[in-house]
Amino acid sequence: MSPSRVPLLAYASLASGMALVGCYVGLSRLLVAALPVFLLAWLRFGIAAVAMAHWVKRPADEAPLSAHDRKLLFWESFLGNFLFSICMLFGVKATSALAAGVVMAAIPAAVAILSRLFLGERISRRVMAAIVLAVAGIALLALAKAPAGSAEAAAPWWGYALLLGAVVCEASYVVIGKRLTGNVSPKRISALINLWGLALVTPFGVWQALSFDFGAVAPGTWALLVFYAIAASMVTVWLWMAGLRHVPASQAGVFTVMLPVAAALVGVVFLGEHFGAGHAAAFALALAGLLLATWPARR
Repeated sequence: MSPSRVPLLAYASLASGMALVGCYVGLSRLLVAALPVFLLAWLRFGIAAVAMAHWVKRPADEAPLSAHDRKLLFWESFLGNFLFSICMLFGVKATSALAAGVVMAAIPAAVAILSRLFLGERISRRVMAAIVLAVAGIALLALAKAPAGSAEAAAPWWGYALLLGAVVCEASYVVIGKRLTGNVSPKRISALINLWGLALVTPFGVWQALSFDFGAVAPGTWALLVFYAIAASMVTVWLWMAGLRHVPASQAGVFTVMLPVAAALVGVVFLGEHFGAGHAAAFALALAGLLLATWPARR
């Protein structure tokens, strides 16, 4: 679809979906301090499965799933739900919410490369320039927010390696999702990949639940867990898939810049991080890249 014909609602869905991902990535640092990672992931998928139970049934106007679609649904969940959650949660626990935002700025570039390799999509000069601006903005954010002796500087190398793994998983999620949205509705994709995620993490979640003291968890943490589950498994997936139906994957990948921006904002607003002129410049670059990617082109 020509950029001039893409509905603004599709852009809004992509941007808000990734911004919400960034919010729960940042806030997940509070959750991993109170809950073991596998138990946290298990509870997330379980809560979302109950909330999305009515989305599993196939609509009357939708064709039955083909064998190819079933394989894509598995890989969409394994990479974009299961592995992304594990890499992101362990990575954030070892580093910080701000570090997660900085490292995940590589997602747009990873999406563009994967969409070129597996979807054959052409990366226009404007989209490439938008990716460069987005990555440059978050790189500037890294320079402004990682002084010597900070939590980011003292974090172990494997924490950053896990965050990089989450970048690859999220980029794969974008590309595979582009294939799925042609045959399956966004709501049903959300429900089915969540069920796969629940099945994959259940053995690990049960193992940690058997030795965990649930009474030690504060009520506020349970409320945050419910928000995390609904946002991560239900709302963000639906928003992303709804927007992806109308936008090429390489262009949609630029909207993932909203993830690190939102994660960094959570670190600043809720976790007490310092905000200075360098951060303002970083956000300006990121938003410039977003506008460059979505501004209607001349016919």
